[in-house]
Amino acid sequence: MNAPKKPAPRPRTDFGYFNPISTRWMDNDVYGHVNNVVYYSWFDTAVNAYLVEQGVLDPATSAVIGLVVNTTCNYFSSVAFPDMIEAGVTVAHIGKSSVRYEVGIFKKGASLTAAHGHFVHVYVDRVTQRPVPLPGALREALLRLQPSAPGHPDHNSAA
Repeated sequence: MNAPKKPAPRPRTDFGYFNPISTRWMDNDVYGHVNNVVYYSWFDTAVNAYLVEQGVLDPATSAVIGLVVNTTCNYFSSVAFPDMIEAGVTVAHIGKSSVRYEVGIFKKGASLTAAHGHFVHVYVDRVTQRPVPLPGALREALLRLQPSAPGHPDHNSAA
């Protein structure tokens, strides 16, 4: 049986959207680096910032909202206050009512991730909380973040 591939830092070119985020004094733990739970907050912030910027999410009024059903993170190098970070986002999979985002956390200007992981949203009706198909405008915004999308840094225009 083959051992699973060990996660490794990912390059900037794997991600199509970047959101700058400031670390805060309270993010550091007693060991002098940003606590692991903060990374999940950064994932949430980066994904939802993209959706808001694209006009496909209004957190207060959107009829369809994304609920996190799965997330993971792998850590490679330490981040600590007062580091500035850049959260990179790409879309790895689009389903009927779900999306798998991949998020990379970079120290400002770094070429490789300090941490990266994934974040799965299931889109539901805000009132019923039941899964619904992705609205067309949301699907279009997500397609722009797939590596095969024109303009994505990882897009191979010769393909």
